[in-house]
Amino acid sequence: MTPETIKPKSKIWLEKILPFNKHKMQINPEKSALLVVDMQKFFLNPASPAYTCGGMAILPSLKRLIQTFRDANRPVIYTCHVHHPDCIDAGNMEWWWEGMCIEGSTESMVHEEIAPRPNEKIIFKHRYSAFYNTDLETVLRCQKIEDLVITGLMTNLCCESTARDAYYRDFRVFFLADGTGSINEEMHLASLLNLSFGFAFVTTIDIIAAQLAF
Repeated sequence: MTPETIKPKSKIWLEKILPFNKHKMQINPEKSALLVVDMQKFFLNPASPAYTCGGMAILPSLKRLIQTFRDANRPVIYTCHVHHPDCIDAGNMEWWWEGMCIEGSTESMVHEEIAPRPNEKIIFKHRYSAFYNTDLETVLRCQKIEDLVITGLMTNLCCESTARDAYYRDFRVFFLADGTGSINEEMHLASLLNLSFGFAFVTTIDIIAAQLAF
């Protein structure tokens, strides 16, 4: 997957999930926030044991979407999946995965092309879901957010887990087919299918950007 192929591929994915992607929603700009999940160097470096090829494919379009939210004066919230150097917070994650993203390391930082601004919130998490044992829900409630746009990595792990948890908390979830990525197309499409069936409206960066700028 590349930045050039992600857009035509997303059209095919949306066609495949169309029978289940029935809960069409239009974003309410005044109640919306963008969540950028785990776009860290640890997942975007080909030499990393956790390299996720889909991340680099979505990076240019995601950069544009982040700027659209900033221009609209809407919150852009980032997550970073990190662990203590001694893995005292890793639990099952330590033996399940090869390599840990260590807090404070260069690899743990968000890719420089979409780096958070000083006033933008970063959620540091130790499990897949950005809601699990974090203050994400508090941040969203305090800003009166109702519509959550989910982007980032990996589609089938942290993004999907976060989308499910957002739905349980009665947020309206907008999940981007061309704004999330995984290690292969099969896993990505499977998540889009599952989420459209029960948890989110699967859409595209262009559609969200157009609705936000309206």
